[in-house]
Amino acid sequence: MRAATASLRAEPRATVPADPPNTLPLPDEAAAAAPRLATSHPGRYLISAAHLPPPLLERLENPPHSAVSPRPAATVVLLREHDAPPRVEALLLRRPGRSRFAAGAWVFPGGVVDAADAAAALAVAAAGPPPEAWAARLDLAEPGAAFAFVVAAIREVWEETGILLAEGGTAATCDAARAALLAGERSFAQVLGELGLPLATGALLYAAHWITPEPEPRRYDTRFFLARVPPDAVCRLHGDELAEARWLAPADALAAYHAGRLPLLPPTADTLRRIAGFASLDALWHALRDQPVPTILPRMRRTPEGVVVEYG
Repeated sequence: MRAATASLRAEPRATVPADPPNTLPLPDEAAAAAPRLATSHPGRYLISAAHLPPPLLERLENPPHSAVSPRPAATVVLLREHDAPPRVEALLLRRPGRSRFAAGAWVFPGGVVDAADAAAALAVAAAGPPPEAWAARLDLAEPGAAFAFVVAAIREVWEETGILLAEGGTAATCDAARAALLAGERSFAQVLGELGLPLATGALLYAAHWITPEPEPRRYDTRFFLARVPPDAVCRLHGDELAEARWLAPADALAAYHAGRLPLLPPTADTLRRIAGFASLDALWHALRDQPVPTILPRMRRTPEGVVVEYG
């Protein structure tokens, strides 16, 4: 597979306007923005009492009759490998401090699966497993719905980083097509049809399935994929939705998280922890290719220290 854009650099940055001085998150958004702190247990995180939003506490103590329905979403862990010295690095993107979700956190590229992704799943050419195979791997009954997660994953990576996981294409041509997509002038299916590029869906490795805890006011049903990228690619952030990008070895990212220097969400930390145990991408792919992917739905419980988010 040859990515349409060539490479990712270690520290691409985008200029982001300062947060408006008097802008506060809405009550439900405050719950989504509260930091999840590491604990001594790998499957347990803490929202400290000092950062506990009252609306979340209210939902825990007086649960609504039904939880918010999670929105389908897809996330991609872009990985590159270096030979000298041998190491694997993952791309992490920082959300601005004024974001309504995960403010200031470092995340992987990704986003919500929308109706256009489902339509594109029926129209785009792909170099990889058929939708039926993805349905079996994602444990979904409808092949089109399963393939929509795959299409959304590749679309979000392209929109957020400029890296198109597709077979062939030139950087200049793909940059113009990306601009048209981001401007809303073309749909993903339209720009791919005009480019004549099949999506490199075979480059994705399905690795995790997380659903946001039920008490949360903003919930997602997220499929996590891994993808290799060549070491000479270029990451170009778009607009002000993301503030900064870094390539980090998973172990280094986790050390910074535990030291309080790199805010992460539990699914991000857990995924980095799984990747950190592998010395090469070949070994990682071999280990995870056919491994079962259980659904992780963390629980939340009140403690004197705050609210614990835990799973396993």
